[in-house]
Amino acid sequence: MKKTLLVCTTITLLIFGTLISNAQEKLNSSDAFTKIDNYLNDGILNGFSGAIAVVKNGKIIINKGYGEANKHTKTLNGPNTIFDIGSNTKQFTATAILKLVELGKIKLTDPLSTFFKNLPTEKQNITIHQLLTHTTGFSESIGRDFSEISQKEFFEKLFASTLLSVPGEKYSYSNTGYSLLGRIIELVSGQSYEAFVSEHLFTPAGMFQTGYLLPKWDTKQMSHGYNRNILETESTITRYQETGDVNWHLKGNGGINSTQNDMLLWHKALKTNIILTPESFEKLSTPYPYTSSPKSTSSYGYGWGVKMFENNIKRISHNGSNGTFMHTLIWYPKEDIYITYATNANSAKVEGIAYVAAKIILDESYVPEPIKNNVYSFTMDYIKQHSTDKSKELLTLLQENYADDIKDSRLLNSFGNLLIGRLNENLDWALELFKINVQQYPEDGNLWDSLGDGYKVNNLKDDAIKSYQKAIELGYKDSQEKLTELIKG
Repeated sequence: MKKTLLVCTTITLLIFGTLISNAQEKLNSSDAFTKIDNYLNDGILNGFSGAIAVVKNGKIIINKGYGEANKHTKTLNGPNTIFDIGSNTKQFTATAILKLVELGKIKLTDPLSTFFKNLPTEKQNITIHQLLTHTTGFSESIGRDFSEISQKEFFEKLFASTLLSVPGEKYSYSNTGYSLLGRIIELVSGQSYEAFVSEHLFTPAGMFQTGYLLPKWDTKQMSHGYNRNILETESTITRYQETGDVNWHLKGNGGINSTQNDMLLWHKALKTNIILTPESFEKLSTPYPYTSSPKSTSSYGYGWGVKMFENNIKRISHNGSNGTFMHTLIWYPKEDIYITYATNANSAKVEGIAYVAAKIILDESYVPEPIKNNVYSFTMDYIKQHSTDKSKELLTLLQENYADDIKDSRLLNSFGNLLIGRLNENLDWALELFKINVQQYPEDGNLWDSLGDGYKVNNLKDDAIKSYQKAIELGYKDSQEKLTELIKG
């Protein structure tokens, strides 16, 4: 999972309370549907693929998919397409904790020592409230999403880790903290995490295509992932099914799959108190300020980010991503505006689409910039259509259209490594991109090392040796092993 899953999107859109109040009567018109639909349809040509639903006062303004869920079968995205929702899993975990509080099984002030034995002293008094609000000091993660790890090893490693700060002192986003909450749910309920949230959250809400392994998944609706529209992966559900389990790097903090229609049912269940009492929902959406930045208007609730605007307008929102799938929820409870958005082809160009939709709803005069093809997809499209003798033209196009992405050596180096690594195609272009990079940054040993890799995969041994030697000369020691192996070979 992409671990920078902060609830306030990196694309900041200033939506003032006055815009909300002025837009109230205009949200029921077809104008909003047309603007959003045209914006996203136009984006398909530049690689947009996903689904969005917008609701106002219980009325659906739009609930539609765009692009393909599976390029091989030509299956289109729609309201029932199944997407990985990433860290939006956290609000299910937080809601499950509040359900246990309602059942009288736990208190928000309970310390970890209530549930786990032989804890280090500095971790014994960490409370459930601190876990919910990311103020424990636990690190963001202790491993990759699908790295094999047993339950015993995960929690031993976590409890032995060094805290980043004194518990309660400041906010620090922590996936591991929500994994701990997931384990507490299991210990208190006597059920698996997924069984508990299925029984107490998803079933009452009517959400039968949400979970990890328990749903009877409609396999035809399972979306494939297309990272930056060039790297394909299967649904994460397939990976869970292959291992028969979800490990604690993900469980409780991320990785649940769902559909747009199920996420509309989730909104309805919270709004109408099917799952939680009004008092519990208030706790879920109460803004607990980032203590590391007391002047900030952003804060974290329980599994939701909370931001206060002018005129006491509250927005609760969250997003989640594993780099390939991206999912965003935005909710203005008082104004009764709710947006759920998912993409199976994530890139920086589409991460903020839910906030663009919100701006369209809230500001009648707003005209969004068209969705732009991400730089990796743009580059891939170019090299598929041109030979390497057109590399200078590519560089010019990148400098003209993607200046922020190509301001240093990282883009060409990363793209070249993708070609010779995960994609294993257009190897001549990979070499050409490495050559261009070395010409521009001749004192960077890492780039000479990549150039050596480019020569090697193109079976140009002598040139590869010279490049690795140059990398070592410039202080890049990792080239030595490659050089030795190549010379021996």
